[in-house]
Amino acid sequence: MYEKLDNPVYHSLNEYHKKFCFNFGDTKFYNPEIASFGGAAEVSGEKDITEYVKICDDFLIFGARPDLGNLKTDPSLLVCDQYILENPIQIDLTEEIVELKEKDQEELLAFAMKFYPYYFKARTPELGRYFGIFKEGKLVAVTGERMQMNDMTEVSAVITDTDHLGKGLAKQLVTFVSGKIFEDGKTPFLHVAESNTGAKMLYEKLGFMHRGTINLWGVKR
Repeated sequence: MYEKLDNPVYHSLNEYHKKFCFNFGDTKFYNPEIASFGGAAEVSGEKDITEYVKICDDFLIFGARPDLGNLKTDPSLLVCDQYILENPIQIDLTEEIVELKEKDQEELLAFAMKFYPYYFKARTPELGRYFGIFKEGKLVAVTGERMQMNDMTEVSAVITDTDHLGKGLAKQLVTFVSGKIFEDGKTPFLHVAESNTGAKMLYEKLGFMHRGTINLWGVKR
């Protein structure tokens, strides 16, 4: 039922995010101004990667280990746990959550890139909707949407300012964003680093079900 999640980048770029797709051989890559990710239906090969590396010299391949052939680089490995949510989360929303619009883009970019500079690019907000919580006029927590297929959307950029940790803001935002995805008739999913036990505990308490692990291979020119 969720087999497309074995290759989430490939299927997102084959479906809902097709307009962001750069096709190189058997691999589909995001426009690097938006996200430096790639994925193949089976295995990303040397020719595919050689083409993409001309425009993006540091990126991730989701899924099977890429076949780098004679390229003189060894891919690094990040293992992520993959979760899906089959039913809306039943908790009360007590925070004011606002959709971040064009006027908020500069603050969103500065906030996200402060904590996740590798994963967040100047045009990343084009991938989906982003929502935030403000305190005293300052953005202190965000969550949004990243990879999207026709029937599934990834919850991503779950970020809380360090001065506001432990206040349940991430729980509120994940609940809210997941609810929006359900309203779209889609299934929410997400990825979290295998080592991030705190985040995994939160997602499991909210009802996300562990589907398995997925490998992210870092390739640098």
